[in-house]
Amino acid sequence: MTTALIRLPGLSLEQFARAGGLHPDQVRRLVALGLIDPLGGPDLRFAPSQLIVLGRIERLREGLCVNYAALGLVMDLLDRVAELEAALQRARHL
Repeated sequence: MTTALIRLPGLSLEQFARAGGLHPDQVRRLVALGLIDPLGGPDLRFAPSQLIVLGRIERLREGLCVNYAALGLVMDLLDRVAELEAALQRARHL
């Protein structure tokens, strides 16, 4: 009997945690807080692009001493500021 290997999309929880320098339990906490988004499916798997988000989270946490619970708000505000700055730049070029 042979078994087929199925390659699942994205990184497993363990691979993602290792690549991000975190414990898998910490990654689960970030998912629960809505700070990082796993791919759909029964297992926690992550797109490699979520490592960029994870890096941003860690930089904000360490640089601003923001706790994980407040990071969602801080990240939303920073995204909104970036959107407004981009809109202002577009308006200046009209």
